[in-house]
Amino acid sequence: MVQAYKTETGSGGPETLVGGPRARRPFARWRGDRGIWRRGIVLAVCAVLVALVMIFHAQIPNRIGNLGSLGETFLPWLAVIFVPVLFAAALWRRSATALIAVLLPAVVWLNLFGGLLTDKSTGGGDLTVASHNVNAENPDPEGTAAKVAASGADVLALQELAQGQVKTYEKALSSTYKYHSVQGTVGLWSKYPLAGTKPVGIRMGWTRAMRTTVATPQGEVAVYVAHMPSVRVKMRAGFTAGQRDDSADALGEAISRERSGKVVLLGDLNGTMNDRALNAVTSQMRSTQGAAGDGFGFSWPASFPLARIDQILVKGVEPVSSWTLPRTDSDHLPVAARVQL
Repeated sequence: MVQAYKTETGSGGPETLVGGPRARRPFARWRGDRGIWRRGIVLAVCAVLVALVMIFHAQIPNRIGNLGSLGETFLPWLAVIFVPVLFAAALWRRSATALIAVLLPAVVWLNLFGGLLTDKSTGGGDLTVASHNVNAENPDPEGTAAKVAASGADVLALQELAQGQVKTYEKALSSTYKYHSVQGTVGLWSKYPLAGTKPVGIRMGWTRAMRTTVATPQGEVAVYVAHMPSVRVKMRAGFTAGQRDDSADALGEAISRERSGKVVLLGDLNGTMNDRALNAVTSQMRSTQGAAGDGFGFSWPASFPLARIDQILVKGVEPVSSWTLPRTDSDHLPVAARVQL
């Protein structure tokens, strides 16, 4: 059987076989090339190393510069950055060995994070909650308050409240929320009555966490608001998160002593759900984003979110949806969730 090809004549050039051998030339170079299995060994090793880091991230020690926590903070980005680069390099090197190896970190990433790519939200829910680190240097606290109030949240938690701006937030939110309490640099605004409000010690020199009971129409809910100490990446010290880790342990102890069967934690934890240093808290509670969100829900930095460090965690209640809110003048994005009591 004779196969026919359509021909086209370019300006001043020879005829080109459309769909014929010339169109298949990039792939034809691989055919009969025995070196495709010998080339790219270094690329293949790099691909395997990326996969191993993702699989055994919990075994990376924190003793040196908190490398384990640092890696876990940005773990979702590991394959996103390296797999396309390794794949392109494998094509350039015409290495079948490297191409096959690149599949390994891709499969591991999908196994770890693929579930976050689907929309797990459902209808219903009794209570909408929101949380926002408003930034102590926020140039427009009134506008920020208006934006988060427009979310429709029944309960709103704010962190990093500058002492001189508290009155501004109270005034801006008073028409939407009848009840509120500010403890140190964190506060809670609610459409429902509050009771038993008190600061929570998280081993710092001032109040950055609080606990209260919200009397919703469906029953009482214990609500915690927390702002964990900041972390820094320094050349000599590495990932300096010791104070954050101590505060997380203290917060975890407080939540473990909580008598209420329904608990919601709203706050800037300065860490992701993957970070082992937050286990004292995350081992007891569920992430609304992981259970009922659509995507990763990255919240920081607001200009180009790289990590979800602003969390809404629950215990004894069922998340039905979770999302990030539009950007304000803060360096964090607000986060919100709806839960079923």
